[in-house]
Amino acid sequence: MLSKISESLSDLSGAERKVAESALAEPKWFVHAAVAEIAERASVSQPTVIRFCRSLGYKGLPEFKLALSASIGHDGMPYVHEELNADDNMGVVVEKVLGNAAASILGARRFLKEADLERAVMMLSNARRIEFYGMGNSGIVAQDAQHKFFRFGISTVAYVDTHIQLMAAAVLSKDDVLVVISNSGSSIELLDAVSVAKENGASVIAITRPDSPLAQLTDCVLSISSSENSELYTPMISRLLQLAVIDILTIGLALHLGETASLQLQKGKRSIHNKHLEYNKDES
Repeated sequence: MLSKISESLSDLSGAERKVAESALAEPKWFVHAAVAEIAERASVSQPTVIRFCRSLGYKGLPEFKLALSASIGHDGMPYVHEELNADDNMGVVVEKVLGNAAASILGARRFLKEADLERAVMMLSNARRIEFYGMGNSGIVAQDAQHKFFRFGISTVAYVDTHIQLMAAAVLSKDDVLVVISNSGSSIELLDAVSVAKENGASVIAITRPDSPLAQLTDCVLSISSSENSELYTPMISRLLQLAVIDILTIGLALHLGETASLQLQKGKRSIHNKHLEYNKDES
């Protein structure tokens, strides 16, 4: 069902697409919401909600909700999205996993606010040093972020060990920015590190759920939300959303830095190219 909604986006009107994105972003909420609530959240009229349902081939909102509810009625399966079934063949798995990933990424547009992203880019552009903290899957995203950002000539590091995070946070200053990545936003160890960083004057950006304890502590929250049950299952979609936000920040920072960023990237590529020439010369 989520795949069907995602695939229909290009055929919908602009207003209907907003309703579709609301359904993709929070399908469980959508099933129980009244038409007025859906219209308000999507910033469209109530008739638009009905037209959206009919555009997907349903008689109205009740019939659409029944179909949507049936597709998300399970608690999930380990390591995969809840819509998958034990007897699905690999062709079905491909369609469902990619469809769910695409739907979640498109739905993230509802949560990410332009003003928050612009503020985050400004904070990063003025930082003396940027540190990325994460644990588990989010730790891998933190390392990916460091791999992208250091090429701009900015002092960056990624820490995934909680003890090192705490010690590193203790030596941050008001000129530094800490980017914390967490799906749950409730890790005590990460919250402790953030508290220490803020005590030392560092600015903190969080990529996390908008209602999490981490979001309440930080200076700038880049909200992501997925329907995964991370208490029981390995997060998949949340990791993709985190990576997408890092890519958005990377491009935003590059555009803000302008020629400075281009020159730094060229220096890195030129260094690799020159080393390859040296190796090839030595081998010959």
